[in-house]
Amino acid sequence: MSNNAPHTPYSLPRQSPEEMRQRLDAMYGHLSARRSVRTFSSDPIPLDILERAVQIAGTAPSGAHKQPWSFCIVTDPELRTRIRVAVEEEELRSYTERMSDRWLQDLAPLATDHIKPFIEEAPALIIVFRRVYEPEPETGGRHPNYYVQESCGIATGLLLAALHEAGIAALTHTPSPMNFLGSLLGRPENERAFLNIPVGWPANGTTVPNLSRKSLDEICTHYPKGDK
Repeated sequence: MSNNAPHTPYSLPRQSPEEMRQRLDAMYGHLSARRSVRTFSSDPIPLDILERAVQIAGTAPSGAHKQPWSFCIVTDPELRTRIRVAVEEEELRSYTERMSDRWLQDLAPLATDHIKPFIEEAPALIIVFRRVYEPEPETGGRHPNYYVQESCGIATGLLLAALHEAGIAALTHTPSPMNFLGSLLGRPENERAFLNIPVGWPANGTTVPNLSRKSLDEICTHYPKGDK
């Protein structure tokens, strides 16, 4: 007996090389303008916009198609205040005890510290959780998920692209450890916090570090070498 999943026909429209180049050039121009910001307007974002961005993130490929992610949209001001308090406690320990001198030197151009007002100032947080297993209530067992870290990373990349497409700024914030996020949100035992993403429009007067991205030659290698 075959256990293969049902299949359905699939194809993509074949574009000319020039069409492909034009589309990718436009996409690169758009996404290369994406920046992380730390100062947000408090103006609310329509909830359906954030939900659609999450839905786009959910189109990501995943190990064994387990889709091992949960996205929590947090707009409640009181909860965001509690999250900020917990974040700053962990971040203070990181900046004063956990981070090496080299790490702190690398962070210096970004002018960051343990104070995180953006958690309260942004109109929403999207907190991504990775689902390390799925509970099996009928047996009390656990069904493992696969390539969870990689799957959530891909989904988060699509989420950031979707938010930028809608003109919404985002910050990938990783207070470590992040176990407190699961506790504050009452998440189930099978979930682990992956990323905290404040989202919103940049506040008036927002600036970002004038940084450059690596060139194509620095991130891409051809085999055979020299072949393009």
